[in-house]
Amino acid sequence: MTWTTIRLELARTPAFPRGSAARSYVLRLPLTGDGVVDEKEYRSHPELATVRRFWPNEPDKRGSLLRTAEGWVLSYEPGEEDDERIFRLDSHPILPGSYLTLTEADGERLPFMVKALAAM
Repeated sequence: MTWTTIRLELARTPAFPRGSAARSYVLRLPLTGDGVVDEKEYRSHPELATVRRFWPNEPDKRGSLLRTAEGWVLSYEPGEEDDERIFRLDSHPILPGSYLTLTEADGERLPFMVKALAAM
């Protein structure tokens, strides 16, 4: 297990046919050797699981990755109003070139590509 910095960039969408590196997230999570979230390590140090959201024309957002009964969320403020859900983060290997789907607080689902991993 290694705490890892993960860079996600917006993948192709109708509005962004080439994707967008300007729309990105940097996550910090513990990953096993095969790229799956190490939930035991996460439970030992949940305060280390962080997110930073980069979006054009908006201030950067900083927050936490939280494990909820419904799955994983990116949370920037107390409460659920601003939470962004990550589909299948508990079982999907996080590897360069793989994709994750995030559901924004307004309900829009967007695909993101894992662009880089760096062990900490």
